[in-house]
Amino acid sequence: MVRAPCCEKMGLKKGPWTLEEDRLLVSYIEKHGHDNWRALPKQAGLLRCGKSCRLRWTNYLRPDIKRGNFTKEEEDTIIKLHEVLGNK
Repeated sequence: MVRAPCCEKMGLKKGPWTLEEDRLLVSYIEKHGHDNWRALPKQAGLLRCGKSCRLRWTNYLRPDIKRGNFTKEEEDTIIKLHEVLGNK
C-alpha cells in the first residue's frame, strides 16, 4: 500500500520564502487557523506544499517563538541541569 503524495509537486515554489509569502501565510492562519495543512496553501494562495507551510509556521512565524540569546537565568539553569544530568 502506498501513501498518497502530500501535494502535487508540479508548479510548486522551492527555496527561500519571500516576505509576501510569509504575510499571506500569517494572514490566512490568523483568520482561519491551521486545521488542514494539505489544503491550506491553495486556500491561502501560496504555491508551496502543506508540509512547507507547516514547517515555516512552526519554526519561524509563530508569534510565541522566543528568539535571541539566553537570559542569565536560562543559562544558569542549563548549566545546573547539565551538571546533574550530564551529556545524555
